[in-house]
Amino acid sequence: DERMLELLAHTEEDVLVEVSPLVELGLHHEQQHQELILTDILHALSCNPLLPPYQDAGASTPCAPAATLPVRWLGLPGGVVHVGHVGADFAFDNETPRHAVLLQPFELADRLVTCGEYLQFIEDGGYRDPACWLSDGWAAAQAQNWQAPAYWLAPGDARSRAQHWQVFGLHGVRPLQADAAVAHLSFYEAAAFAQWAGARLPTEHEWEAAYAAPGVRQMSGHVWQWTRSSYDPYPGFRPLTGAVSEYNGKFMVGQLVLRGGSCATPAGHERATYRNFFPPDARWQFSGLRLARDLR
Repeated sequence: DERMLELLAHTEEDVLVEVSPLVELGLHHEQQHQELILTDILHALSCNPLLPPYQDAGASTPCAPAATLPVRWLGLPGGVVHVGHVGADFAFDNETPRHAVLLQPFELADRLVTCGEYLQFIEDGGYRDPACWLSDGWAAAQAQNWQAPAYWLAPGDARSRAQHWQVFGLHGVRPLQADAAVAHLSFYEAAAFAQWAGARLPTEHEWEAAYAAPGVRQMSGHVWQWTRSSYDPYPGFRPLTGAVSEYNGKFMVGQLVLRGGSCATPAGHERATYRNFFPPDARWQFSGLRLARDLR
């Protein structure tokens, strides 16, 4: 910080104009790592048999649940829509260029899937029914013995010794809150739940088109939301040049897009065009889902 402040205070204006885009990118990259520090420390503490909290129980938490209402389905007409970033505000290179896509009519759930709803999937045998799962997802679930989202503790778990479901989070072990957005799901688990629920995951373009739709809720600030879209370059995408040429482009293979922003995302970091991405079996992020359906 001291070196950066010295640079910004004692550099000629023409040089500042040259370095300012890299400084701005660095600041936004730092915000990404502020979030990753929280998700990493949560994972690290979950490996401790004592399940110690990151913060005291009395401290404020960035991941408090939001009250939920019964789900409503919002119909969207589809058609040609434009997606991607445009304008002078900051965006990562993978959000560009803005381009047109054709969407079929669809419905989007107005809110996120909750822990209570996901618990119904578990109790209905969702983790034992291969019909709900993509082939690779079923293989991953069996190989890693998934029985519930990451950090969930089943009744009778030796680490909690409770007779009801609990969840380990930044404040330690807490009773499962049915109205909280379900988190720490892999893409495979999100897709399996959607199949079980008679729905599907939205594409990233459907999600972006619905971002400001009347009645839509919880689009950011709770969990990153898995989409059914591969993390691919937009038409006409060109990676940055120079030292940051590999910033995003080299990751555009074998990953799925998440949209929105989580309770651990720094304030002001999220936007409608933001494209987060992880491998389909990643569970350590604050990642959840909302449902979509084809509109018939």
